[in-house]
Amino acid sequence: MGKPRPGEAEWLAPHHHSGRAHPSRSFLFLLWTLLNCSVGGSAQGPGEWTPWGSWTRCSSSCGRGLSVRSRHCIWLPGEELCSGDSHEYRLCQLPDCPPGAMPFRDLQCALYNGRPVLGTQKTYQWVPFYGAPNQCDLNCLAEGHAFYHSFGRVLDGTPCSRGARALCVAGRCLSAGCDGLLGSDAREDHCGRCGGTNDSCLLVQRVFRDAGAFAGYWNVTLIPEGARHVRVAHRSRNHLALMGGDGRYVLNGNWAVSPPGTYEAAGTRVVYTRAAGQEETLRAAGPTSQDLLLQVLLQEPNPGIEFEFWLPPELYGPFQAQAQALGWSLRQPQPREVERQPPEPPAAPAANPPWIPHSTPDPCHPCSDTRGRAHRLLHYCGSDFVFRARVLGRLRQARETRYEVRVQLIYKNLSPLRALEYVWALSHCPCPPLDLHHEYLLAAQRLISPDGTQDRLLLPHAGYARPWTPAEDSRVRLAARQCPV
Repeated sequence: MGKPRPGEAEWLAPHHHSGRAHPSRSFLFLLWTLLNCSVGGSAQGPGEWTPWGSWTRCSSSCGRGLSVRSRHCIWLPGEELCSGDSHEYRLCQLPDCPPGAMPFRDLQCALYNGRPVLGTQKTYQWVPFYGAPNQCDLNCLAEGHAFYHSFGRVLDGTPCSRGARALCVAGRCLSAGCDGLLGSDAREDHCGRCGGTNDSCLLVQRVFRDAGAFAGYWNVTLIPEGARHVRVAHRSRNHLALMGGDGRYVLNGNWAVSPPGTYEAAGTRVVYTRAAGQEETLRAAGPTSQDLLLQVLLQEPNPGIEFEFWLPPELYGPFQAQAQALGWSLRQPQPREVERQPPEPPAAPAANPPWIPHSTPDPCHPCSDTRGRAHRLLHYCGSDFVFRARVLGRLRQARETRYEVRVQLIYKNLSPLRALEYVWALSHCPCPPLDLHHEYLLAAQRLISPDGTQDRLLLPHAGYARPWTPAEDSRVRLAARQCPV
């Protein structure tokens, strides 16, 4: 090893007069190590930001403005610069400016009034000009003349254009995210949470298919208080109608068709559209501040009305209870006087005597026994709906059977159930069969046809359909706690 240069030995090997390193020489050794690692070695990771500073005062004394905070990057030679922004801009909302107050951009243009510009001694009076390409430049029009001049950038916090919500920051036009930061991409989800993923609320989504017995107003659904992102759509000659909580119509009420447009209702704006192709829609961002009742004014058979909205979990239970309490009226038309239709010609007498159930043997074969804990648990956990219902009617067709049931108690549901529902079995001889005027515990699946024209509650073949008893009720509640998460 060669002879060390003068001073090098002092860096590498401290003196040992007292048995310990001199503090200043230890510091020099550490500094030498850091410099050799940073200069001679490869680039290290990025530097580190200092904590954010405090927010500045708002750029405006009234209306909308911005405040800013900054931080600094600490880095050593050989390190990469910090990633991210050194400044953040936050929207600040102050009380509205008084009437007659000069807008911020007008004030900036007026600062050049009476001052020589353009290399001459001639002066002008300046007002904002909004037709220039860059809306964040201070483009001012000379009053009484056909030219404008750009005085550089506008001050930060200036609205990008007349009436705009976006503000200019460092020459860029930026909008605020739901977090209040300008240039942020944060958006509210359907639940109203900033940056959320729609996992804190429930989607209510159904298709109303009641055909209606005659022309008039028919109730479709209750849109409860707290609903967000309401959407209703259909395509027919019928008209959607909306009634407020006070019983007054918001649109298309009292047999009068309202024009398309934006309507105020329940603390939100309802956008009503009607296209030439008979498509009609309602949209509202919400949240609604009170209940709304959605109706349809029938003029022809109802082909289906799609509706959806989002509810917080704590509001879903009360909505379900209220919908069930109003379930019968939600399916009945309001009493209205309509024009009498010409009577239909009487039907020809039937050639055969009517079918008498008790005198005709049942052509269906006996069903296999489906009792047992495993069968109950399988269908409870794998079904979309489990509820207690009373059978009110039955209609057998060629390949399916339709039951009309009154829902009395809900144990599990993927989406809201009404007090009166149709339940379908894809067989003329369903297993297990349901007897009229009896109560059952039913496990059903939701079945939507590929083209979206049918939305049914389906009882699977050999599924769970058992007579209701207190003992079976207890077994179902126990099954609910045993489903895998």
